Formats: sequence, structure tokens, C-alpha cells
Amino acid sequence: MESQNLKHRSRDDPRFTTTTSNEKNRANRREKRMAMAKRGLRSLVIAVSFPLSLTLLNIYLFGSGRGYASLAKPFWFPPLWLLHTGCLASSFVMGLSAWFVWVEGGFHVKPTALSLYLGYLGLSMAWHPTVLWMGASWAGLLVSLAMVGTLVGCSRDFRKVNPIAGNSVMPCLAWAAFLATVNLKLVFL
Repeated sequence: MESQNLKHRSRDDPRFTTTTSNEKNRANRREKRMAMAKRGLRSLVIAVSFPLSLTLLNIYLFGSGRGYASLAKPFWFPPLWLLHTGCLASSFVMGLSAWFVWVEGGFHVKPTALSLYLGYLGLSMAWHPTVLWMGASWAGLLVSLAMVGTLVGCSRDFRKVNPIAGNSVMPCLAWAAFLATVNLKLVFL
């Protein structure tokens, strides 16, 4: 009979719940991980939005293509909207790969990686006004070849820090090589 009068101890009953130091430590670790995740997400947004916003500003200011539109082009030349889209995609991927390197602390370990990345950003910002606005094909060819060189260096240095970052530079390298091909053809038109 006595066993029927005993109350069953429930995990959810606040009278019987005691927090141990292990539970407090777990909650504290969970809060720390959440704070780190929020900081990581914020840094990712900044790392990707910075080159994207620079590229968008560049397209807005110099992307009318008055120099590019006036040229006689072969059929395989991309339309202006595709050039803009490719440049935006390249900026996004480079921002992402730079973030991978930054998360690993790679810009402190390999400071040349940061120099190469900033050099690429500068060159990619110079390509739009040079080719699309001014129509300077020779200068655009030099800029795009320099972009290829900085991307090869970025790929090499990024790969030493984070292999995914080094490999993610490859589509940008292919895009820069395509831009160099377009500029080379524009030079000899």
C-alpha cells in the first residue's frame, strides 16, 4: 500500500530539479558558442558585402558601357549584363575565400595574402572604368593580366592557410582569364 502513496519524482517538477555545476558549465559553453557563431556570421557578412558593394558602386558609376557598346564585337562576346554579373559573382567568391583565410588567422601568418587580395580588389575596380567606360582595350588587357597574376598568388597563399579558400579562387581566376581573352580580342579588332 505504501508504494501507492509515493510520488513519482519527475524531471520537470521544479521541486525536485537541482542544477549541477556540469549543467551550468554546459549552458555557459552553449552561450559562448552562440556568441562566437554570431561574431562569425557578422564577419562573414562584412567580408562578402565589402567587395560586393565596391563592385556594385563601380558598376553604377562606370558600367554604362558606352566604350564597350560602341565597339564592333564578335558573336561570342558577352553582353554587358553578363559582364556585370560575372564581376559580381567573382567579388562574392573572393570575399568568401578571403573570409576563410581570415577565420584561420591567415592574414597574420601570410601577410602577402592580404596584399594580393587587396591588389586584386583594386585591379577589379580599375577594370570596369578602363574597358567599359573609357574603351581603353590595351590598358584593360594589362589590368586583366595583372588580375590573373594576383589571383594566382591569392590561390597559392590562400591554399597554404585553407585549402578550400585556395580552391575557391579558381572560378575567379577563370573569369579573369576570360576577361583577358576578351580584352585581347578587343585590342586586335
